Amino acid sequence: MEVEVKLRLPDNAAHQKLLSVLAPFHRLTHRQHNTFFDGAAAELSSRRAVLRLRFYDDDARCVVSLKAKAVLVDGVSRVEEDEEEIDPLVGRDCVANPSRLGSVDSRIMARVKNEFEIGDGGFVCLGGFKNVRALHDWNGLKLEVDETMYDFGTCYEIECETAEPEKAKNLIETFLKENGIAYSYSEASKFAIFRSGKLP
Repeated sequence: MEVEVKLRLPDNAAHQKLLSVLAPFHRLTHRQHNTFFDGAAAELSSRRAVLRLRFYDDDARCVVSLKAKAVLVDGVSRVEEDEEEIDPLVGRDCVANPSRLGSVDSRIMARVKNEFEIGDGGFVCLGGFKNVRALHDWNGLKLEVDETMYDFGTCYEIECETAEPEKAKNLIETFLKENGIAYSYSEASKFAIFRSGKLP
């Protein structure tokens, strides 16, 4: 179970102000490209599951992940998540030809095929989006500040994976208020926003 605090920033100005305030705590920045897949008969989405390939910094790394049963309440997200690294060249081949997913040598893909009973139609690519993620070590927390670029606009968000979400949320909210940075609780995952085709 992945538990994260998710807070939405209203605009680029708030995003830039936050990055400036957090600059002393900056560790590194990743450029991510996320691509999503489903079975041809919606075998995953019909059961609230999401299959994603994430490429880091062009093709430096590729991670396949399976997420399921996501719940997002009051800025705290809880989701079942399983991740595994695969060869980025294999990942790119699957983006170009989704039918290749079924033959990838991967624990997660074996699980997907077995649990979700992907039919003869195989896999289809749903598309995706790009994300720039700045990682910060702040106050004992790992803050991820995201700029997510969809075809229909850009969103900004803070994420923080934690075993103590209420405590972390209070710390982050206090910090944002002290620095005059507007925010709200995220109400939808990046994938849900992508699928809706419009900004929240």
